[in-house]
Amino acid sequence: MAAHMRAAVLAGPRRIELAEVERPRPGPGEVLVRLHGCGVCGSNLAPWQGRAWFTYPFAPGVPGHEGWGVVERLGAGVDGLVEGQRVALLSGAAFAQYDLAAADRVLPIPEALTGPFPGEALGCAVNVFRRAAIGQGDTVAVVGAGFLGLMVLRLAALAGARVLALSRRETSLALARRLGADEAIPTGDPGAAEARVRDLTGGRLCRVVVEAIGSQEALDLASRLVAEGGRLAIAGYHQDGPRTVDMQSWNWRGIDVVNAHERDPAVQREGVLAAARLVAEGRLDPGPLYRSFPLDRLADAFQAMEERPDGFVKALVTP
Repeated sequence: MAAHMRAAVLAGPRRIELAEVERPRPGPGEVLVRLHGCGVCGSNLAPWQGRAWFTYPFAPGVPGHEGWGVVERLGAGVDGLVEGQRVALLSGAAFAQYDLAAADRVLPIPEALTGPFPGEALGCAVNVFRRAAIGQGDTVAVVGAGFLGLMVLRLAALAGARVLALSRRETSLALARRLGADEAIPTGDPGAAEARVRDLTGGRLCRVVVEAIGSQEALDLASRLVAEGGRLAIAGYHQDGPRTVDMQSWNWRGIDVVNAHERDPAVQREGVLAAARLVAEGRLDPGPLYRSFPLDRLADAFQAMEERPDGFVKALVTP
């Protein structure tokens, strides 16, 4: 008789159902992971809210893609992993008790790393930091102080950059200060925020600007903060329609624009492994930013992500 597991099913906009489904079996080159948890990504919000291009119900466990856990079973031909080993996985159905991934999408976690580890999210932050090419002495503005923005901000501070954090939320700005931001600037009035950056930089603006929200307003503000010859790294996930940009201004200032989303699986893996090392060494400490929800409260996790109550940064779901 087939083994079963619990999995969350996104049955429709704002509707989560728990289902008892057959536990997947690893085929050749695959690994079955017993999940300890999965992060809830900002990109999950649109499927939760509903868009015309989505087809419901989603498959069980989808769209959870920030899972971690332990190796339960290895498929034929898998080397370099052992049963019981703690791992992060780059998969797509991790809102469940188990998920399946190709062996090269399952990454060992250092033994020193004992807490939650939504590896895909942290790897994404490392890769944004790398694509932004932030160096010692750079003046860097990070527009958006959600989980991704805060992690990139922390990496920039560790690299010796001067970091300006911009956010609408006072609680996020307070977190940014604790994580190493030199200045924390509210964006309720975008014009005032831009003026503050100009004042802090002597009118030169910023060598690097990271847009980490994914909205037209954030893109507009981030664009205006880039110095001549500077770099705009777009880390926000823009998924609610086309965007417009002031191309004349981009041309005139000669700025570089980087779409800092990695799709190369090898680069994704390296980002996760680098993030795991940083967390294990204590240089990156995302733990205080997490809020955990059990799997049967996944809808509450989505609701928190949408409403962003004070102090909330990132939801984790545990099976």
